[in-house]
Amino acid sequence: MLIFRQLFDTVSSTYTYLLGEPRSGAALLIDPVFEHARRDAALLRELGLTLVATLETHVHADHVTGAWLLQQRCGSRILGSAAGGAQGLDRALAHGDRIDFGSRHLVARATPGHTDGCLSYVLDDESLAFTGDALLIRGCGRTDFQQGSPARLWASVHEQLLSLPAQTLLYPGHDYRGLTVTSVVEERRYNPRFGGDSNLADFAGYMSHLGLPHPKLMERAVPANLRVGRPEGDVAPPEEPGWGRLTWTFAGLWEIDAEALEELGEAVQIVDVRGADEFEGPLGHIAGARLIPLDDWPARMDEIDRARPVVTVCRSGARSAQAATLLGKAGYAQVANLAGGMLRWRAAGHPVQGGAA
Repeated sequence: MLIFRQLFDTVSSTYTYLLGEPRSGAALLIDPVFEHARRDAALLRELGLTLVATLETHVHADHVTGAWLLQQRCGSRILGSAAGGAQGLDRALAHGDRIDFGSRHLVARATPGHTDGCLSYVLDDESLAFTGDALLIRGCGRTDFQQGSPARLWASVHEQLLSLPAQTLLYPGHDYRGLTVTSVVEERRYNPRFGGDSNLADFAGYMSHLGLPHPKLMERAVPANLRVGRPEGDVAPPEEPGWGRLTWTFAGLWEIDAEALEELGEAVQIVDVRGADEFEGPLGHIAGARLIPLDDWPARMDEIDRARPVVTVCRSGARSAQAATLLGKAGYAQVANLAGGMLRWRAAGHPVQGGAA
């Protein structure tokens, strides 16, 4: 069994792929994005996986890789093409190299043409392939900069990708129309650049008339990606919130567990978002908690001090997660949700006011 997730960056329309082997817990990330390193680390933690390595399909021009930042967070190795020119790789890959994660592995296939250093990755049983920008869904990466070559890309796609079994699923590096996956047989038939009876002359003519502007982030992204995403200078990873022991979730919010919250005492303001009957009901409430029912939001949010950290609480953590999200959108900078709510707080034996014995 394979754990597989397809993740998305809306700014650059980049896909990031997570592959995990459940028995060992080993995982790989293909083409991570800098701004989503915290999201990716949260998903790995929630799935019980350890990030072994990040893999780049090429030196990207439209976003900065999250490889270096994930290495700082997770201790993962950074893998990329030996031909791509990036400095700071822990392993420089060539055609045919094998990348192991637990009992599974990927095989790197050189697919130059979009750039010199393009690699595609094929799963051990050839059921899945990750094509980067070499082959997109009914399209392909451009060939007009970064060592692009229509002839080389034509050869790469036909020899290394469309030669895979017909039912192999192909996952691209980007899609700008919301499409997620294709297959070898589909692209052989329907890709207007490679499919049907097209030939190299047709393809070269097509590519020479695309007329695309250069990516907006190219001048920042390419130099950064040649450093595997490490910012310039002597830098440290972005700081985590310093007011408590918090955990970022894949749902996109900070959480705090019961023990960490009790340690903070009066340093934080606790906002209970249940109804008044629940606040005084069998579960009781945390000493010092302020009752602002979620039904009264956002009209009463201004009652909460913006200068002090806020922890939202409810029965199970669901309604308070919504409250924490609303506070974040309203500009509150120090907000966390109590994981598991009052149910987990009481189950762990922490003190309450009121409630049943």
